[in-house]
Amino acid sequence: MCLHAAQINYYDHYDGSYYRSNSRANDDEGAHSDSTEGHDEDDEIYEGEYQGIPRNDSVEKADGQVGQSQFRDMTQYEGERRKDQEELAQQYETILQECGHGRFQWTLYFVLGLALMADGVEIFVVGFVLPSAEKDMCLSEPNKGMLGLIVYLGMMVGAFVWGGLADRIGRRQTLLISLSINSVFAFFSSFVQGYSSFLFCRLLSGVGIGGSIPIVFSYYSEFLAQEKRGEHLSWLCMFWMFGGIYAAAMAWAIIPHYGWSFQMGSAYQFHSWRVFVLVCAFPSVAAIAALTTMPESPRFFLENGKHDEAWMILKQVHDTNMRAKGYPERVFSVTTIKTVKQMDELVDMVSIVHWTQIKSCFIFQVWGNFLTVFNPEYRRITYMMMAVWFSMSFSYYGLTVWFPDMIKYLQKQEYSSRTKVFIKEKVEHMTFNFTLENQIHRNGEYFNNKFLNLKMKSMVFEDSLFEECYFEDITSSNTFFKNCTFISTLFYNTDLFKYRLINSKLINSTFLHNKEGCMLDFSDENNAYMIYFVSFLGTLAVLPGNIVSALLMDKIGRLRMLAGSSVISCVSCFFLSFGNSESAMIALLCLFGGISIASWNALDVLTVELYPSDKRTTAFGFLNALCKLAAVLGISIFQSFVGITKAVPILFASGALAVGSFLALKLPETRGQVLQ
Repeated sequence: MCLHAAQINYYDHYDGSYYRSNSRANDDEGAHSDSTEGHDEDDEIYEGEYQGIPRNDSVEKADGQVGQSQFRDMTQYEGERRKDQEELAQQYETILQECGHGRFQWTLYFVLGLALMADGVEIFVVGFVLPSAEKDMCLSEPNKGMLGLIVYLGMMVGAFVWGGLADRIGRRQTLLISLSINSVFAFFSSFVQGYSSFLFCRLLSGVGIGGSIPIVFSYYSEFLAQEKRGEHLSWLCMFWMFGGIYAAAMAWAIIPHYGWSFQMGSAYQFHSWRVFVLVCAFPSVAAIAALTTMPESPRFFLENGKHDEAWMILKQVHDTNMRAKGYPERVFSVTTIKTVKQMDELVDMVSIVHWTQIKSCFIFQVWGNFLTVFNPEYRRITYMMMAVWFSMSFSYYGLTVWFPDMIKYLQKQEYSSRTKVFIKEKVEHMTFNFTLENQIHRNGEYFNNKFLNLKMKSMVFEDSLFEECYFEDITSSNTFFKNCTFISTLFYNTDLFKYRLINSKLINSTFLHNKEGCMLDFSDENNAYMIYFVSFLGTLAVLPGNIVSALLMDKIGRLRMLAGSSVISCVSCFFLSFGNSESAMIALLCLFGGISIASWNALDVLTVELYPSDKRTTAFGFLNALCKLAAVLGISIFQSFVGITKAVPILFASGALAVGSFLALKLPETRGQVLQ
């Protein structure tokens, strides 16, 4: 049973001041050094003095009152808690100003950038391996569609779960757990053989990486002063672009090398695309290794009443930056920091017998914290942010998947326009040992012909007669025999399975040693290069938008950046009607991506700054989960109109972006405000 109680903490501020002069700081530092020298375990001394941490008088006062059962009115207590948070926000901003911006923040920037890069890689992995994996796993179109969507579903669950946990157990610890899950199951997915097991591993890999975006932005923002926050959070967004570029480059370099494979009989195969999946786990593993060297967010510690731990980390930030700037003599002048009164749930350990009850209590805390983002003071902001996140994600992900599908459709149309048609041809005593591609043969007659060691691509024979023919070592794709007659014909070591013979007659004809494998048709492997190339260009195209948003975020504000970019993206959607060629669609994809990235950067910064620290990752995780749900809906809807009409996707995308830009202007501007 979980009971809400008040943990009473009072804070004296040393003569009404949070700071001390440098001379006094130096004296205190020397005094601490003297007091700890020669100290043994029997001496009673404040444990923080070993690290030179100033004594927090509130801890002593609180210790004297622990045994007292004092329960305050919750309304009054919430008011006092909010007042503490406001005081902490102001003081914390002042402390960050003293710590400066330098080596520590840049180190953390690259560490968290690796985690964000892993998220970018995860989005592209499945799309890049499908042209190869579909053959190994014999994937039908529905199976391929599910494999493409399962990553988003996993990330949706992960964003919500890890976002809520990060506000309870800490940003760093939660991020380490989520990245570890991502790494483990990404590793397993490169070795598992069956479709179901691969699908399961990619699902859990997505669940793990789902925590990356909400935690990374919240974590980094709590080390940035207000004048640096918008710019440097926007610079951090570039690592998502680096993830896409890394995935495209690795796919291009690894997957076509079919020699990078081995197999053990027919039961286990490890082809080059599995090497690619394995390599794509490296950013996540590197992020875990680097993150172990970084501290927890001091703001999280202060929100949870851990004064000493927060003070030590902020001192580390200060000292690291001052040494890098050539001022090692400067002393961290903060003596004590405001911490927020705690509303811990006191658990009657006598009434708890099973650990499942403790677990349910913890889950209740996380869920309760999530519900607070819908409290009256945040309800309007949350609903409007939900609408903005949903509209942005629905249009962006829907279009970015629709673009490649439209390119494939245009390629298919262009390919079909080059189809050669042969009518009533008669061929006798001829040997075919070359590739037959993109042809239609109607009412033909073939007598005593040999088809040896060749490939048939997109071949159709209609109402034709094959008599005393011989087919050997045939590999085919999208090849069919419709209403044909085979007389005394032998098929040896071919993949011309009977499902390719549609309404055809077999008279004294036999099949010997048919090829084993998947009885499905797949796209041309050369199309895989186009997928890599288009993804590479589309990802690289966001670079100008990233640079512009980073340079202007703190100058024009978050709302102008968000609404302006959304409006321009909305206008650019109407140019899609002119995309009647492959090159035009690629250019439009790059244009849309380069413009819309500024909206995403502004939305990330705005989400971080609109919610207080004890709800930040919870709210961000929830909104990011909603984003992935909108992505699934957008992808499913937009794909259904490929080859049918352009008007509906254009109207959907532009309408969603227009609604998002309108609602964005109704949100409060956060530029120049301290982090709540």
